[in-house]
Amino acid sequence: METEQTMPERRNILWISLEDTSPRFGCYGDEVARTPNLDRFAGEGCRFPNAFSVAGVCAPSRCAVITGMYPTSIGSHHMRTSHRNENVPELPTPYSVCPPPPVKCFTEYLRGLGYFCTNNQKTDYQFDPPLTAWDELGPEAHWHHRPDGAPFFAVFNPTVTHESGMWPEKRRETGLTTDPDAVSLPPYLPDTRKCREALAQHYDNLELADRRVGELLAEIETDGLSDNTLVFIWSDHGEGLPRGKRWPYDAGIRIPLIVKGHPALVPGSVSDQLVSLIDLGPTMLSLAGAQIPRHMQGRPFLGPQCRRRDYIYASRDRHDEFYDRVRAVRDRRYKYMRHYHPELPYLPWNPYRNRHPVMQEMWRLYAGGELTGPERLLFEPRPVEELYDTEADPFEMVNLAGDADHQAILERMRQALDEWIAEVGDLGEIAEEMMVAAWHPGGQQPTTAPVQTIVLGADHPGREPVTEAQLEMDCLVQLYSATQGASIAWRLEPANDPGGAEAADGDDAHWQLYTQPLKLPEGLWYLHTRAVRIGYHESEERRVALAVRRR
Repeated sequence: METEQTMPERRNILWISLEDTSPRFGCYGDEVARTPNLDRFAGEGCRFPNAFSVAGVCAPSRCAVITGMYPTSIGSHHMRTSHRNENVPELPTPYSVCPPPPVKCFTEYLRGLGYFCTNNQKTDYQFDPPLTAWDELGPEAHWHHRPDGAPFFAVFNPTVTHESGMWPEKRRETGLTTDPDAVSLPPYLPDTRKCREALAQHYDNLELADRRVGELLAEIETDGLSDNTLVFIWSDHGEGLPRGKRWPYDAGIRIPLIVKGHPALVPGSVSDQLVSLIDLGPTMLSLAGAQIPRHMQGRPFLGPQCRRRDYIYASRDRHDEFYDRVRAVRDRRYKYMRHYHPELPYLPWNPYRNRHPVMQEMWRLYAGGELTGPERLLFEPRPVEELYDTEADPFEMVNLAGDADHQAILERMRQALDEWIAEVGDLGEIAEEMMVAAWHPGGQQPTTAPVQTIVLGADHPGREPVTEAQLEMDCLVQLYSATQGASIAWRLEPANDPGGAEAADGDDAHWQLYTQPLKLPEGLWYLHTRAVRIGYHESEERRVALAVRRR
């Protein structure tokens, strides 16, 4: 519940992002879950039970999180672009998604405000994380490394709950802790021992994730940061079970979201507002007191720029080998899905999904004619449209699209989806190879233009770039790249101590984000610069010698 209290400026922010996790926590009413740390955290914060991802799979979802843009709008909607698929070499992969020039990782805006931004260490954005996105990115990234007095934005990514964690070969030698007889399978999955064991294994993995959550929260407490740190716990999409992961059904997109530390959130409260993961980035900017760029499509759900939403939207496109196109819209009660390829089966060929023990059970039982009732839903022909009342039918098994009593709701949801597509665009309308060809003319990924260094001062009118210069301390140094939308990273190296502790090379160095002209201290310096735009190759690194003296 929100009140009229205002946020202190520049609070620290901690994200703990899980994988492939529906809200199977004790604080969400799950009696099988062993999640004491998450439950305690929810008692101190606020749960958002109407939180959803924009896709039922990780990379498109995480791209939306880091950019604040819908995957279908910027071309990150196909699930897996970064490597060549040996099964289907005809695909236009690998490629890096190349969004429009204004699109950046939202962390750049936080860095511009003085936040020390770290990620330990998952990205999976459908593009290489630009050098300018993080102060630290990797297994050692931590808020402990921030400069004195700097607020931090720190991300940690426990990965133990991934779909693959349910495969029998990932099972611990000690066996299952969760009793398979105690778990409750969705009614559209076959109730067999193998399926129960897979879900029991997921509960075991959730317990491991809960321990990691507890460790991070204890570290915040030990560091004396609890009173000045906002903590967000969420998952990149829903659970990794058939008809969950990769689908816009609630099992695939409904996620846990718990927030603590905002004074407008009453401890132990529950907010009924709709939240999409695309809203996370804009919300961080709202809380940090930053203006939200107009190109961002997410809406802040906390902070002074909070804007409540009436609908959330989700999509499904190519997943590994197979193409599809499904669009979905949901309000607090109803879900509408539109199939652009109703001629396709629900279960096209997907080798990775077929490794799942539950999927193997479903194929075995279907081949033997042993599936009954809702267990057959994924083997039925697709309709063009699906409409569900998620209050009366939480497992989304009764399609109301043809029901006469629900035609007004059907029309409203159709219109909401059409208006969203018209507003944000949909690159799923064109062939993937055409989209990639527009980004990579002649099959070549563009390279960001290198950085030019310009000196501004009494003896330096700033009319041309320099490769070396002598300047007074009241001069300014301006950096420029000719690539539209490029971000610039820079660092200083003492010219009289090359290779010293301050002069780490390349990606091992701490690169600053360029946001305004630089005023350099007295001394002899090498100024190193690199430019990057999302989806482009990074520019060459340039070094300019600058002698800064007093007048």
